[in-house]
Amino acid sequence: MEDIFNHFYANGALLVLWGALLFHLILPFPREAHPAILWHKFAEQLADKVNNNSNYSQSIISGTLAWLLMLLPMLIVLIALKPLVWQPQLFELAFLLLAIDWRNTDKFTAQFVAALAREDKEHAKMLIKPIVNRSTSSLSLLGLGKAGSETLIMSYGRNVVGVLFWYAIGGGIGAFLYRMSVELARAWSPSRQQFSPFGIPAVRAVAVLDFIPMRLFAIMIAIGHRAKQTAQLISQQAKSWPLPGPAWLLVSVGAKLELSLGGPAIYDKHKAVRAKLGGRIAPSAIHVAQVQKLLAWRMFAWIVIQSLIMGLIYQGF
Repeated sequence: MEDIFNHFYANGALLVLWGALLFHLILPFPREAHPAILWHKFAEQLADKVNNNSNYSQSIISGTLAWLLMLLPMLIVLIALKPLVWQPQLFELAFLLLAIDWRNTDKFTAQFVAALAREDKEHAKMLIKPIVNRSTSSLSLLGLGKAGSETLIMSYGRNVVGVLFWYAIGGGIGAFLYRMSVELARAWSPSRQQFSPFGIPAVRAVAVLDFIPMRLFAIMIAIGHRAKQTAQLISQQAKSWPLPGPAWLLVSVGAKLELSLGGPAIYDKHKAVRAKLGGRIAPSAIHVAQVQKLLAWRMFAWIVIQSLIMGLIYQGF
């Protein structure tokens, strides 16, 4: 037992991983105070200055240069700062803590499920509006159930699984840069007309970063009950969704619980035609709670498996 503890302590990467999870469990960052909110607002202000969607190719170039301008200086500064820190593990811990976020998602889910259960549409809209790009004013209870389920799935997929995956690849800097890249893609989402096509480079960059972790997580979700049906639906439906990683994840959860996801959505008063994913059951309060339970257990399994793999790679644990 002592040898196991010594190996664990000597493995700084594992110690940082579990330390960040513990700290986040005890003292999560409030959503309103998270640095990602400030980053998001700064990205929107930058876009106001350089976004010109009158010319497609020029807008794509502007979006690419804006994306590089936001991320490259940050990467250079973080790499330069790391050798100056007295304890490298504390540096890694700080940036992993800034990147990871599931407690705010759990808090949102509890409040959102309660609002749906009592059919309080206005309160449910108020809860979901700050964390989605789509218009929420016209959503019915059915639409709110779908939007809430999709938001929950993508929050776990990106703010937890994606962050942990890129922590394993690039340490705290990798996890933090991934999270900031996701925020840029949200801030400049081309689903909103004002950021089309300016935001396409940011979305494509995140699509590349999401490809492996999202698909691995989707496979983990598919394992077990209804595995064959889930695999068949992923094969049939995923190609109709524009982003390959999120497509697998959304279809796997929808197929597993037989929930209807996707479908048309309104962005800035413009109706976007989206493919229908998953099963046929319209998500209600109880189904959103089931989605949260499924994702939470698979997330725990992901953490355990990643810890074992990191232990084997770094220390032969």
